Amino acid sequence: MSLRDALKIPSSQITDEAVYRERRQFLAAFAAVPALALPGCSEAEPPPPPKTAITPAQARSGFRTDEPLTRFEDITTYNNFYEFGTGKADPSKAARTLRTRPWSVAVGGHCAKPGTVSLDDLIKGLTPEERVYRLRCVEGWSMVIPWLGVPLAAVLKRFEPTSQAKFVAFTTLADPKQMPGVAYRSIDWPYREGLRIDEAMNPLSLLATGIYGKPLLQQNGAPLRLVTPWKYGFKSIKSIVAIDFVEKMPETAWHELQPSEYGFFSNVNPNVDHPRWSQKTERRIAGTTSKLFAERIPTRLFNGYADQVAGMYTGLDLKKWF
Repeated sequence: MSLRDALKIPSSQITDEAVYRERRQFLAAFAAVPALALPGCSEAEPPPPPKTAITPAQARSGFRTDEPLTRFEDITTYNNFYEFGTGKADPSKAARTLRTRPWSVAVGGHCAKPGTVSLDDLIKGLTPEERVYRLRCVEGWSMVIPWLGVPLAAVLKRFEPTSQAKFVAFTTLADPKQMPGVAYRSIDWPYREGLRIDEAMNPLSLLATGIYGKPLLQQNGAPLRLVTPWKYGFKSIKSIVAIDFVEKMPETAWHELQPSEYGFFSNVNPNVDHPRWSQKTERRIAGTTSKLFAERIPTRLFNGYADQVAGMYTGLDLKKWF
């Protein structure tokens, strides 16, 4: 099924989050049993599902975590997407005006095959992967999200970047007719972000098209967003309409607005505080009925993905290049 067809799935046929969780537990339990008992041979209760379904290979890759997932309803109602308002609940209400079909992405700069392609063609032939990543916001809260998407590197290589491509710049749609927040100059629209080329090619970097096995909703950056789990959440630019291979470090939206608070790299680092608050701990969104947040937990360097990404920053002063 193409992405176009997937986005046409009626809500009545979309897997409920509770069923999704039970399915994952069932498959994990099934895989953990060496052989199934024959009917009538045993009436013993089956073993409880394991606490984690992650394999050693997945643990090494960083593509999975055994931490509890944030609820779908929290992921889709607690958002930063200033094009639709500055309140956390604003995007889930205002983003319904965003039209995600048709959608195209313009790719240019230092590459052999520039051009504007439809979203379907951009990811054609690539098998969607589920990645369960931690998301750490620079504001000090965090989530655990089961993304669906394709490796960023696989997409970028199709355009054959040249040796002059040292960075990759991304741009979000900025249409005041669809995005009411664009009428207010809180930042210099359109929203822009960027990665060094080796960061963009890192296996963890993902172009996400869905969460919880469902197509992305508008408030989550539909139909295409970047996910870089070792960086603060604002680096994971939403509703991408342009990708450019550039030679010099591109200016980014938040860095341009306040460079002392938002660095270009924006790697999660408990040892480098935001000028107005500590980054040593975070509030994990708990998804309980009694409260939104669980108790504070320590923040890890590179958001816990140091094994996968630390080598890219050897010799770099992480306080200067925050």
